[in-house]
Amino acid sequence: MIGISLLTLVPRISGGSETYARALVRALAQVGELEYRVFLPSIAPDAGDGLESVVASSYRASRTTAGRVAAMSLATAFPGRIKRELEIERLEAIHFPLTIAVPRRLKVPTCVTLHDLQHLDLPHFFSRAERAFRAVVWNSSLRHARLLIVPSEFVREGAIERLELVPERVRAIHHGIDHGVFKPGEEKREPFLLYPANNWPHKNHERLFETFAYLQRERPELKLILTGSGHERRQLPEGVRALGHVPITELASLYRRASCLVFASLYEGFGQPPLEALASGCPVAVSRVASLPEVCGDAARYFDPTKPEEIAAAVADALDHPDELREKGIEQARTFTWERCAREHEQVYRELISKSSSPR
Repeated sequence: MIGISLLTLVPRISGGSETYARALVRALAQVGELEYRVFLPSIAPDAGDGLESVVASSYRASRTTAGRVAAMSLATAFPGRIKRELEIERLEAIHFPLTIAVPRRLKVPTCVTLHDLQHLDLPHFFSRAERAFRAVVWNSSLRHARLLIVPSEFVREGAIERLELVPERVRAIHHGIDHGVFKPGEEKREPFLLYPANNWPHKNHERLFETFAYLQRERPELKLILTGSGHERRQLPEGVRALGHVPITELASLYRRASCLVFASLYEGFGQPPLEALASGCPVAVSRVASLPEVCGDAARYFDPTKPEEIAAAVADALDHPDELREKGIEQARTFTWERCAREHEQVYRELISKSSSPR
C-alpha cells in the first residue's frame, strides 16, 4: 500500500500545490493500479476524493500560520502517536505532495514533491522567518526523501544546481488540467483581460496595473478582471474588478469569455492558469520566465514581466490574433492530463517499492 500524506493541506491557502494534490489523488482513484491510503487533516476531510482515506485526529491542523507551524513542530517532535494512528510502518512507501514531510523519521521509503525554489531565486519576497522555515523544514524533507518529484524541468535543473542534488533522485512530472472543465465553448468573447492570481508579491500586480493604463489609452473598452484572494485589501485602479476566490466552473467560464489571459507572474514552478486558458481557447500573453515557456510552448505571446510597455505590446498582439492563438493553445494543452500525471507518479511509487525490496 502507498501512503499519500496531505496532513499539511490548508484549503484555499496552498494555491497551485493544493490544486495539484487534490487532482493527483482524484486521478489515482480513476487510473491508479496500486493500493492507496490518503492521510488527511481535520480541516480538509474531503481531499481523499475516491481513495481510501483516514482523517488524522492526532495532527492538530490549523488555518493560521502560527497554528500550522505549531502543528508541524509537534508532529515532528512527537511523531509516534501519528505513526501509530495511521499505521504508517505497514506502508510500502509514502508520498508527500505538499513538500513538507509530516510525519518524519519513517522507516518506509519516501518521495517528496518540490514545487519551486522561489525562496532561493527571489528571496526578497520572503521574510527572514519564512526563509529560515523553508531552509530547515523543506531541506530536511528533501534530504531524507529517497526520490523527489518536481513539476517542470525548470525546477528540476534549479533543484539539482541550487540544492546540490543527485540528478538521478529528481523526476520532472508535468501537472495536468481537467479537460472536462477547461475546454472551448460557445460563449462570446467579451472586452476584458483576465488574471487569476492571489495577491502575492511575485504575481506582479502593480506592473500589470501600469500595463493596463497603457492599453486603455488605445482600447478604452477593455476591463481587467482579477480572481484570487487578497485583492480586497488594496485600492484597485479604474476599470479593474476583483472577484475574489471563484468556483472552478466560474473560472472556466471566465477563460472562455475573456479576450485574453495576461499572466504577469515573475516566477512559477509550473503555471496552471496559462495552461487552463490555452485549453479553453483563450488567447494568452505570458511572462518569459521560469517554467512558463516550457508549459506554453509556441502557443502564447511572451513578454518581460518587468517592462509594462512590453507586456502591453504582447497583450495587444494576442488580442489582434485570437484565432491563431486559439488553435495553437488547444493543441498545446492537449497532452497535459491528470491521468498521465497520475500514471507517471505511479511509476515513481513502483520504483520506491522496488528499491526498498531489492538487496543492498
